[in-house]
Amino acid sequence: MDTRALHALELGKVLAYLAGFALSEPGRRACLALRPLRAPDPVVLLAGLRGAAQVFEQGRLSLLRGTVRLVPFADMEPFLNFAASPRAMPDIDDLFALRELLAQGKELIAALREDPAAGENWPLWLERCAAISWPARCSSALSRCLGDDGQIRDEASPELSLVRGDLRSLHRQCIKKVKEYAAEYNILHFLQDSFMTLSSDRYVLPLKSDFKGRLQGIIHDYSQTGETCYFEPLFLVEINNRLQNLKREEREEERKILDYLGGLVREDLPGIRALYEFLVEVDLLQARAALAECYGGRMAEFAPDRGLYLRQARHPLLALAASPAARKALRISEQRGEQRSGQDGEEEFPPEAPDQTVFPTDIELPPDRRALIISGGNAGGKTVCLKSVGLIALMGLCSLPVPVAAGSVMPPWDDIHSFIGDEQSLEDHVSTFTAQITHLSRIWPALSGRSLVLLDEFGAGTDPAQGAALAQALVDALLESGAALVAATHFPALKAYALTTDGVRAASMLFDPKSKKPLFRIAYDQVGASRALDVAREHGLPEAILRRAEQYLLLGGEDSTALVDRLNALEVTRSGEIEALRQERTAYADKERRLREDFAAERAGFFDSLRAEAQTVLKDWKAMRVSHKQTLKELSRLRAAVKATPGEAENAGPKPRITDLSVRQKVRYLPLKRAGVIQALDERKQRVQLDLGGISLWTDVAELELLDAGAEKNSPGPAGVGFSAAPAPLRLDLRGERVDVALSALERFLDRALLNGREGIEVIHGRGTGVLRREAHSFLRSSPHVRAFKLAPEDQGGDGMTIVELK
Repeated sequence: MDTRALHALELGKVLAYLAGFALSEPGRRACLALRPLRAPDPVVLLAGLRGAAQVFEQGRLSLLRGTVRLVPFADMEPFLNFAASPRAMPDIDDLFALRELLAQGKELIAALREDPAAGENWPLWLERCAAISWPARCSSALSRCLGDDGQIRDEASPELSLVRGDLRSLHRQCIKKVKEYAAEYNILHFLQDSFMTLSSDRYVLPLKSDFKGRLQGIIHDYSQTGETCYFEPLFLVEINNRLQNLKREEREEERKILDYLGGLVREDLPGIRALYEFLVEVDLLQARAALAECYGGRMAEFAPDRGLYLRQARHPLLALAASPAARKALRISEQRGEQRSGQDGEEEFPPEAPDQTVFPTDIELPPDRRALIISGGNAGGKTVCLKSVGLIALMGLCSLPVPVAAGSVMPPWDDIHSFIGDEQSLEDHVSTFTAQITHLSRIWPALSGRSLVLLDEFGAGTDPAQGAALAQALVDALLESGAALVAATHFPALKAYALTTDGVRAASMLFDPKSKKPLFRIAYDQVGASRALDVAREHGLPEAILRRAEQYLLLGGEDSTALVDRLNALEVTRSGEIEALRQERTAYADKERRLREDFAAERAGFFDSLRAEAQTVLKDWKAMRVSHKQTLKELSRLRAAVKATPGEAENAGPKPRITDLSVRQKVRYLPLKRAGVIQALDERKQRVQLDLGGISLWTDVAELELLDAGAEKNSPGPAGVGFSAAPAPLRLDLRGERVDVALSALERFLDRALLNGREGIEVIHGRGTGVLRREAHSFLRSSPHVRAFKLAPEDQGGDGMTIVELK
């Protein structure tokens, strides 16, 4: 990638914003080190870009769900490089930082793996977790040997535990002796404090300097004021000598433990480094997600043959400058980059108002065009459009979210060249024009179909006629090479060229016809006026100069401003009408969505009430509170109130005609969503009599649909009504059941038989002890639906079966 393009398009500033969102120093370095992806094969490049987009979207989902939570972690790169040496003795602070890093990595990987939707939502991140060889021994040893305070635990080794036990015992002994000494010689009023302290790793007493000659002992040091001397009484000398020996043994044991832990780190170094890089990648992920939140960004979609379509595109730097969160992140990034001291990068910065409003615009270049030439007034947004295309393409190649709307797509350009800004240099003895030509000559042999060239007023630094001719020839040559071009120009000849040349599309920046100020919107397939005089007037040039310029312009006879102004006014009107229609369509779509939601809620409530009422009717019939005829009448009334909904009408099966139906044919009854069997046909009234599992009713042919083979078994009844999809069997076998279970089953069996219109059933209870038979007979005797019952004949089961006659 051309480094001049990276500098001219200011990719580094975007990365500085990104680095401000990183939680760690290695994450910040990873942000600043991002570079556009390149590959020798376009297919490989496209696959890499799409894979990176999938990784980001899956990771972003884990952040939104709260699965991934990252906290700042230490920069372990120097330590890991140092630990690779066989003679390296790790520092306890580095080992503690590694302990915290491993703990965070373990928690993060566990959260990603244990999420119920992990396999569906972020499989690529699960693959990354699986590729990490977990440093189990090192992690376990660090947790066992180092405490939460960053010090080596007593339990790190038996020897260290013994030594520290002796030290604690020695300390208690020393305190006891000091108290006895102070009490015996009454020296408490000689001391500055009533406690013992350490000086040069020896126990001493803080003695007032005025009394230093009163006691025998050794003075080790004085306080800064000189009022206190640190005095070691003679009776503490032997204890302090013992203390020094124990301290030396403690340091030796700690050194052995650190050496042991350093060996484990070297053994597990590949896994540790893989985990560290994984955490850095997660830090980069959350920084990219935070960047996207600042301007509602999304990953760019790349396609080689769909042209350039950037919907509602905004220049990334302008969009970030308008975000308070992004401005704060930039300040944090700048402060981290400075070698400062005593400043906290997390301090709150007051939000600042953005300098200007960011106007989104649609940038389009169909696949049958390779060049877009933009014209229009000065300060109208031409250069911003060029930079937006180039910077969005670079950010997409860096796998960064870009400020565009859904439906945006661009070709996978990985060779971008920018000719924007003043490139003259007194030191190199080049002017703006010669600098552009020199740069163009250097890159020309490498241009191809994967190249994007951005030209801002190319040729403006020389004679206008020759500059325009050179620019046209350059566009011809770029089209022949297959490279894409986005250019801004004021040359009338180049404007006409854009309107008349195949493969080139003209565009202009619109301005308000009344105020003469730019609207920062693009109109396609037309050209725009430069409006130099209007811009000069707005910026304060004397009116006398402007009037004289207008006179010279009229004398030259080349003023086409009126024509272009008319085209601009028409385009502004048209685009305004299109925007109004778009807003109206959006409003209608929202209204339709709300109406559909309200209709669905009302429909659900209506059917719930119908089902509840039908259930009540059937319960009344089962309890013999209403007759069979009244029940059918109520169900017929409910059926008349039910109408097929629009959604059901669309999904309904074929509608039959009366001539297509026959007796005993199975059909679907739409109001109750049930399968039934035709019992009779009335061709004159176009009605049929249906048997719905024991319930017989007349209905219109329009309320039926034909059933395919096997559809009856999948046809559910209305929820809560209690209809059975199949006729109840005639025989119930209760043998082997407990009495309470058997009676419950018998009650349900009776209900199903009644609903299906059965006149009698058979109950098998077996002979056995006769208990189940007696309880079943007692239940049948008390049931209001049983007309009579008796034991079966011997050839049908005898006293092991009861025949029941229903009312």
